[in-house]
Amino acid sequence: MNDPSPITERRVRISPRLQRRVRALGRGREDGQQGICATARLDRRTKNLTKRLGAGEVAVIDHVDLDRVSAEALVSCQVAAVVNVAPSISGRYPNLGPQILVEAGIPLLDDVGPEIFAKLKEGDLVRIEDETVYRGDDVIAKGTVQTPETVEEALTEAKAGLSHQLEAFVANTMEYVKRERDLLIDGVGVPEVDTRIEGRHVLIVVRGYHYREDIAALRPYIREYRPVLIGVDGGADALMEAGYKPHMIVGDMDSVSDDALTSGAELVVHAYRDGRAPGLKRVEDLGQKAVTFPATATSEDIAMLLADDKGATLVVAVGTHANMVEFLDKGRAGMASTFLTRLRLGSKLVDAKGVSRLYRSRISTWSLLFLVLGAFIAMTTAVIMSPAGDVLRPLLADRWHAFLFWLTGLFT
Repeated sequence: MNDPSPITERRVRISPRLQRRVRALGRGREDGQQGICATARLDRRTKNLTKRLGAGEVAVIDHVDLDRVSAEALVSCQVAAVVNVAPSISGRYPNLGPQILVEAGIPLLDDVGPEIFAKLKEGDLVRIEDETVYRGDDVIAKGTVQTPETVEEALTEAKAGLSHQLEAFVANTMEYVKRERDLLIDGVGVPEVDTRIEGRHVLIVVRGYHYREDIAALRPYIREYRPVLIGVDGGADALMEAGYKPHMIVGDMDSVSDDALTSGAELVVHAYRDGRAPGLKRVEDLGQKAVTFPATATSEDIAMLLADDKGATLVVAVGTHANMVEFLDKGRAGMASTFLTRLRLGSKLVDAKGVSRLYRSRISTWSLLFLVLGAFIAMTTAVIMSPAGDVLRPLLADRWHAFLFWLTGLFT
């Protein structure tokens, strides 16, 4: 674990962008309309909604305790506003999603009630003014506008009750031990796979916190050690976006693209303990073969258990959950396997989270370019001035091309 504290302290500041957009909720416009007017996109699962959200649209979600990953996805979609059916901060624990939205200048209208899903349709034009959602002149829903002050107050109150959530997390973990002791201790139920893992490093990528920065920071490691690349659901797409082809994809197969599933990677479908695997049908519909891994653990945990069982010498995790707030963000019951999985892997597991912030190259790109330019000028001058230039030119040209090939490898 790289974070000794279970809570990441972040002060909420009122950015000028947020001030302008919150004021827009109640400001008249030249066309006579007030507030924010935009097309509404609706989905009870935020993860599904972000796949089709466009810039400048209003996201209507049903997400109690909006987590950090979902909030960052909404910010990357450049939404005009977020309307949440449920409380974005229930007070159970200090979730960071609402804070990320308000810091990004995105208005958050909270706790509007589930009726909005019955009253609105996908693609309806809505207007958000003050604490009310309109369609035309009809009132669709009312809620509470979250501001930096209300978010900070809610987070402070939530931190006070964190101990109760810790107790519940421990209880769920003990219940998980009773159900999965054979898997954790003896590896019972781990499927056979074709990918050779024994004696190799394994890089497991989850599309979670700071995964892009961590993958970029690990490029020299990937180039040198050539680890087995395992994408957990959308983590496979993250690898492909970075220019890598996953060797294996593990998960429910609900948030990974068809391109990744048909990329040639070995597929391991996460199944329920009774053997049901809803994601298997999608894989078969694409004409792909897969093995199933029945377990009540999370998909990222079964990927780690699989790598450990098959003899990996080192497991590097990117984008996984690493502290108590992140465990609770994922869901207390769902993360019951996390602590025990990390306990089993022990020192074999290395968390890559924060690598990009811990290490920065001392040589800037511009410095390297000036160095190359200086070397080129010196070599050219030597060839021109030397009587033996006709002999040296072909040799220097070969050396120069070899150097350019090496230099290109540093950035790929």
